[in-house]
Amino acid sequence: MAERKAAVKAAAEPDFLQFNDLACEGVGGKVIFATDEWFAPASNLLKKEQPQFIASAFTDFGKWMDGWETRRKRIPGHDWCIIELGVPGLIYGFDVDTSFFTGNHSPHVSIQAGCLDHPPRFTLEGDRIGMAASDTQLAAVARLGSEAWPELVSVSELKPGYSDCCHNYFKVNFNHRVTHVRLNMYPDGGIARLRVYGIGQRDWSSVSNQDVDLVALTNGGVCLGYSDAHFGHPRNMIGLGRADNMADGWETARRLDRPKKLKVDQQGILQVPGWEWAVFRLSRPGVIIRIEVDTNHFKGNFPDSCRIEACTLTPDEEAQCIRTKWSSGKWQVLLPPQKLRPHHRHHYSEADLTLSCPVTHVRLIIAPDGGVSRLRLACSPSPN
Repeated sequence: MAERKAAVKAAAEPDFLQFNDLACEGVGGKVIFATDEWFAPASNLLKKEQPQFIASAFTDFGKWMDGWETRRKRIPGHDWCIIELGVPGLIYGFDVDTSFFTGNHSPHVSIQAGCLDHPPRFTLEGDRIGMAASDTQLAAVARLGSEAWPELVSVSELKPGYSDCCHNYFKVNFNHRVTHVRLNMYPDGGIARLRVYGIGQRDWSSVSNQDVDLVALTNGGVCLGYSDAHFGHPRNMIGLGRADNMADGWETARRLDRPKKLKVDQQGILQVPGWEWAVFRLSRPGVIIRIEVDTNHFKGNFPDSCRIEACTLTPDEEAQCIRTKWSSGKWQVLLPPQKLRPHHRHHYSEADLTLSCPVTHVRLIIAPDGGVSRLRLACSPSPN
């Protein structure tokens, strides 16, 4: 069988974009403090959806914007907010997206991070448009000492929100667990989205003698490579709950090497020359005992079949596989080819699996193409 080569990434697109957005509202991220939210609330920063622009939309406070926008500052200082990550973990990079803020974007930003043992009890609720932090809120947030948190991104220029330059990427080298980030705007203005790309870090001390989904993003699973993500990134498959819609899953383009007339084997599985794949690293080694492949919402574009492979890799071996775009590896069949159904949760038990040893990585392979909304791997974690 032949596999299609992955499309060439844009030169300016960093590798950390394949990791999970630890701050997204979809995984529980929330803004707990903002100095000012006159034109648009800071909570918009964490929306899962891409920013939009509605030319005719206005509020009582000015132009409606799909992001965080503060008033034009006329007092000393600068604007800033604090975000509680939905999934605490290691941060590898940021995307400060200024989409549609073309005459009103924040000209500079910096980002700091902290790891709080006891999360603050305060938060922001309700419609925040037209509001600013109260004296009580300022006093409460001052107790966090966030101005002294380590700086992950030093003061940096932002480009305006035109489509060819709105994504401001910042790579991070910070090997400490983070629970909160502080986004500083200098001095004021607007930002559409903040994406905090990283890998979750769970406290495993409370987990004993129970099955755990070791590929889930909340537990530290992460996507490390894929063949195609034309309509949806494979990292979506390890998100929380069931998918909201097709955009909340992994969906590839239609393969162009499909036979002009399709045929099936004795199992009813299409005989096609190519496939698509996605590789995940488990949060820790474990024995996989149950699998769920969910094609929720994919009704006319589900894969015909899937199979799953697994292996155990050292960090050096993983790095080599990443360098070679996963063209090599020590893959073994975990789940033999299975016929799939549309809009359906497919469950596979230990009796369906062919491996009973601990593994560190899995590769989901679909044929010939299509969409999968969720992948769940119930595992027995290996002792440290």
